[in-house]
Amino acid sequence: MNLNPNKVVAFLKKQPSEFTKADLIRYVKENGIRMVNFMYPADDARLKTLNFVINSEAYLDSILTYGERVDGSSLFPFIEAGNSDLYVIPRYSTAFLDPFAEIPTLTMLASFFDKEGEPLHASPEYTLRKACEEFSKTTSMEFYAMGELEYYVIAPDSGLYHAVDQKGYHESAPYAKFNDFRVECMELIAQAGGQIKYGHNEVGNFTLDGMVYEQNEIEFLPIPAPQAADNLMIAKWIIRTLGAKKGYDVTFAPKITAGKAGSGLHIHFKIMKDGLNMMTENGNLSVIAKKAIAGILEYADAITAMGNKVPTSYFRLVPHQEAPTSICWGDRNRSVLVRVPLGWTGKTDMCAIANPNEVSNSNSHPQKQTAELRSADGSADIYQLIAAIVVAARKGIEQKDSLKKAEETYVSVNIHNDENKEKLAQLKSLPDCCAASADALERHRVVFEQAGVFSPQLIDGIIGKLRSYHDSELRKKTEGSHNEMMKVVRKYWHCG
Repeated sequence: MNLNPNKVVAFLKKQPSEFTKADLIRYVKENGIRMVNFMYPADDARLKTLNFVINSEAYLDSILTYGERVDGSSLFPFIEAGNSDLYVIPRYSTAFLDPFAEIPTLTMLASFFDKEGEPLHASPEYTLRKACEEFSKTTSMEFYAMGELEYYVIAPDSGLYHAVDQKGYHESAPYAKFNDFRVECMELIAQAGGQIKYGHNEVGNFTLDGMVYEQNEIEFLPIPAPQAADNLMIAKWIIRTLGAKKGYDVTFAPKITAGKAGSGLHIHFKIMKDGLNMMTENGNLSVIAKKAIAGILEYADAITAMGNKVPTSYFRLVPHQEAPTSICWGDRNRSVLVRVPLGWTGKTDMCAIANPNEVSNSNSHPQKQTAELRSADGSADIYQLIAAIVVAARKGIEQKDSLKKAEETYVSVNIHNDENKEKLAQLKSLPDCCAASADALERHRVVFEQAGVFSPQLIDGIIGKLRSYHDSELRKKTEGSHNEMMKVVRKYWHCG
């Protein structure tokens, strides 16, 4: 508790999951809080804000209890204007002190409810909660997730200490220009409740037209999937807002320019039961993990409808780059769609080897093993994306032929190596445009709608928006024309 950077946690001496309305009222009264903000995601996958001035304790109690009305038709295109009122109700566990507000402000995320006072079934946030509830009901296990949030920072070039083009991975100052900015972002995200694992410079580094473009990444810890999505939403808002205050352009766009690394949003997951990680058994990948991976691969083409929302997403998903195109999986292999990274399952005590004076007091290994879906990018609706992964993993665990499918789609080395030509020819490919992703979701929609997880209304909205881009021939039309490609890239520069 003493090391928790969230100021509300530090004051209340409680974990966020234990926050009550009385706790928040006490925090407001004893810390000079004068405003309350509700934030909630809309169809564009960005957080929206509703501000309240605290006029009295009775009014504060009222908004924390009953929330407020909002116009749903202005937030989601699938809600008709003739019957559009929704309620937004705050979730106390997400409360944090707004790091940017000049007037002391308590901010929290809110959930949507319909006119009957029931959770809005088409809400992406509620969709993820339903997906996790169905996963636990069916498997008696919990789904944990975490994201690798990649983004570019763009600012005028000082002309000093240029990093090597496309060789910026884990670069340090002075060659890395925005380490201090990233660290400040990390501190603010942590104060807002974000469970961060680490941050670092990423591969992308280049200068163009007097500007330096530097790619960074903040990676999170695996936590229950709904909270993981909340963490990513708040993090994107903080990174953009702090960047704007410093005069930096920040983008999560999947494509930046020709020949340079785009930004992805890799999602790691692990499956937990009674506090134990079920991804391994006897130091090897478990049957449960392989089945979950097989399910994700089975529905990977439809998952792009939630994780790759704009035409430039498919400028990133091209062969012979680090972004995947073939539907397969492998160990420590960055050419595959689902990668199983190192998981601390070896038998040596690395700490004692690196530190000869350290005496090990345990033969156990940390339960860190995850699997990573590498296709999604910053245009994703994070709640929809993780919900789709949860649904697909559950189907994989349920299906009897999942282990056979896992074996058939396993790749031991780079899929583009000559030795894998025959294997590559047998593998299915990810969609190459928004329209193809929409078609894939249409084919598989019954799987995502099962048990009421994704509402038909939400699926229709996703498909309609993807098809509205009319991008079936876009990659072909822009091929070889840098100017035409950049027109499209700039159009979706601030997606998601």
